[in-house]
Amino acid sequence: MLRLHLTFCALALARAFQPRPYAAAAASVRSIGFRGGKSSGPQSFHSLQALSTPEEVEHMQMLKSQDGRWAKRTKQVATLGPASSSREVIEALFRAGVDVFRLNFSHGEATEKKALVDLIRSIEEQYDHPIAILADLQGPKQRVEQFQGDGSVMLRDGQSFRFDLDVQRLGDETRVGMPHPEIINTLQVGDTLLLDDGKLRMTVTGSGDGFVDCNVDIGGKLSNRKGVNTPTIVLPISPLTPKDREDLLHAMSFEVDWVALSFVQKAADMAELRGITGNKVKILAKIEKPQAVDDLKEILNYSDGIMVARGDLGVEMQPWEVPVIQKRIIRACREVGKPVIVATQMLESMIDNPTPTRAEASDVATAVYDGADAVMLSGESAAGKFPLESVRMQADIIANVERDPDYLERIHEDSMKDIVGGTSQNDPTNAIVQSGRSIAREVQATAIICFSVTGTTVLKTSQSRPEVPIMAITDNIRTARFLALSWGIYPVVVPRGVITSIGIKDAVRAAARSSMEKGLARNPADLLVMMAGLPFGTPGVVNFLRICPAGGPDVWEPPTPGSGLLANHDAHM
Repeated sequence: MLRLHLTFCALALARAFQPRPYAAAAASVRSIGFRGGKSSGPQSFHSLQALSTPEEVEHMQMLKSQDGRWAKRTKQVATLGPASSSREVIEALFRAGVDVFRLNFSHGEATEKKALVDLIRSIEEQYDHPIAILADLQGPKQRVEQFQGDGSVMLRDGQSFRFDLDVQRLGDETRVGMPHPEIINTLQVGDTLLLDDGKLRMTVTGSGDGFVDCNVDIGGKLSNRKGVNTPTIVLPISPLTPKDREDLLHAMSFEVDWVALSFVQKAADMAELRGITGNKVKILAKIEKPQAVDDLKEILNYSDGIMVARGDLGVEMQPWEVPVIQKRIIRACREVGKPVIVATQMLESMIDNPTPTRAEASDVATAVYDGADAVMLSGESAAGKFPLESVRMQADIIANVERDPDYLERIHEDSMKDIVGGTSQNDPTNAIVQSGRSIAREVQATAIICFSVTGTTVLKTSQSRPEVPIMAITDNIRTARFLALSWGIYPVVVPRGVITSIGIKDAVRAAARSSMEKGLARNPADLLVMMAGLPFGTPGVVNFLRICPAGGPDVWEPPTPGSGLLANHDAHM
């Protein structure tokens, strides 16, 4: 039987409470809170003295420098590369607002990726803030072979051109090798071939043993190793090349948090990836082919999240189709409560320029207005001249949209439609989460705090798009890291077993202290909405909902002797 504990601290009393300055309140008692330390992982759990020691002052100043991060709802993903491979730049990108770092496995060696992972984890520990790492696999990218002479040919509109399996012979103006029998054997008369990111277009006019003949519809320069797209067919190939499988094993050994699969065509592709990863890492499908758009619902069933990869998607589909498809994908993800990233060419001109075009700024803003969980930078942060400026510009655009009075109202209305039309109907846990969101709005709470083991409850809360930040308190560092991608969620990690061993009173007390420490609450009278599953540690269950002030005698007093809180304190120092 579902037990719903609704403990309401009287709003009138909370507002009548005479707040003391934060440091003075802390100085009056020995308080307990969630906070980072030097033991296992980026967060530890221990007693805090008054903020009078140099260590405490330094820690608080560092947390306060991240106040803007806690105010931001939409997350930022930045790709690392030659322009952003040093600790100094990566740390600067994190401080500027990056929540997730993307490692592009299309380039570089595994040792280079491991070095980047180590840098990110050291920054994570320094700032006591979980950071997600996304490994992006190259996928089965099809390419032509090489040409004679300078390695390129000019093809005229209307001429004939052949692709064959003779990969040893250099190409010329009439033919070129294509080392992909799966394409040669699948193409039929009338199918379309796109080359060099869609700059050249051809239509199949005939085929034979080991070759296809095409008419050049749109000609141009074709060079060595340029890519081939096949928008009209589903290729009978594995979604994972031998290189991808090797890279995947490396990524999992590095303990990345997300793995993205490129050129997904159908749900079975994600099922194959899941068969390898199991539950060791979250998997994300990159939607960049028309076939994947058609099979989106089933792909979502096998995925933990989606990336709208507009580069190849914009090649295989008409440019005017992409904005509508982007909105459809975002809506589909929100209906099932799974994170969605909008990617590719968001601030493309900032690869070479310190400011974006107005159209690019509007592009980022549109993704935020649509309710995307995250927006991503690719070449801008990986190889551009202005990686830090690109992240800051993206953060400024996000902040400006999220300050718009219409933004959260629009997001709230959309989230209600998503939940009614999605998979969350007739779900008691979801009903409580929605109640928590509504209560937070009604009492003007400053934050929603969720105690979570697997992240399920926190994701449901994020799906509801509350007006206030969501603090996710968990004892699972992997959970904390993958949640860093999702809208409005900011994780705090405690050592294993702490949540399940303390009483609810002490847990509420510690969470309230943490809200002050992190800057979510700035006044002891600020109200917090807390949700949990009792007994603690029950995955996917929410049956506790409480409103309380961030400060006050009950919150700031020391924990009950023998409650389990102090016992765990000593074990994890």
